[in-house]
Amino acid sequence: MATEWLDLHTPPALPGLLLRAAMRRGITGKVLPHKGLRCPVTVDSAHLARYRQLCGFTDDARLPATYPHVLAFALQMKLLTEPDFPFPLLGLVHLENRIRVIRQLAGLGPFTLSVEASNLAPHDKGAVFSVITRLEDQLGLLWEGDSRLLCRGMKLDGPTVGRSQPASQPMDELDHWKASTDIGRRYARVSGDYNPIHLSALTAKPFGFPRAIAHGLWNKARALAALQAHLPASGYSVEVRFQKPVLLPSEIRMRASLPAAQGQFDLLGKEDVPHMVGYWQVI
Repeated sequence: MATEWLDLHTPPALPGLLLRAAMRRGITGKVLPHKGLRCPVTVDSAHLARYRQLCGFTDDARLPATYPHVLAFALQMKLLTEPDFPFPLLGLVHLENRIRVIRQLAGLGPFTLSVEASNLAPHDKGAVFSVITRLEDQLGLLWEGDSRLLCRGMKLDGPTVGRSQPASQPMDELDHWKASTDIGRRYARVSGDYNPIHLSALTAKPFGFPRAIAHGLWNKARALAALQAHLPASGYSVEVRFQKPVLLPSEIRMRASLPAAQGQFDLLGKEDVPHMVGYWQVI
């Protein structure tokens, strides 16, 4: 079925959406709405500078490859908190994230953002679906993101579909950094994502975490900042799979294969606890 698009004049305001997400409880259906949201956006240069500094990106006159997710966060929130969306936002687990940088992310806009949910499928721990985000300019598609989310406690008929995994490559340490106790709060101030699991031990414990955990997209952004010399200016994809959460504070070690048309990287914690594995490929 074709997606029915709702066009907004500006990105929605976050405070009301955050409250709506906090109040929503329970699964209300097993079908994703065939609806998407679109709106124009421009980039605030001061906000971009704060994001670069927080995630470790140098200013190379291009938007960081993960930055469109921040631009789209309010639109994603509105989509996932609409009355006809069947799953509560709090409790969804971000399993995987894939981005495609199709053309150079140059300039500050204007751009058009769009988000939709699709690809609902059974999973051995519930059901998974994708939030597809696209960034376009006057010439067409610039960037596309696919966030794969798990809704636990839901059963769908049909077999589970596994994701293929590229063959392992030799990797050496590329970088290391500290994920400070406050990195979740600092990322929230830049991204707008005030999920309580990232803010403090007090707010994370009701969700089963002994301490706050780093945001998965901060982990990915920090890794891609370290990979800037490995990746072309455009025409590539990067997929990551989130593993053990990064409890704050933590020290992170990043390994990567050599620069090439395709490669592999990962993030390891204390005693080589696996936090994230990723793959890049020229497209």
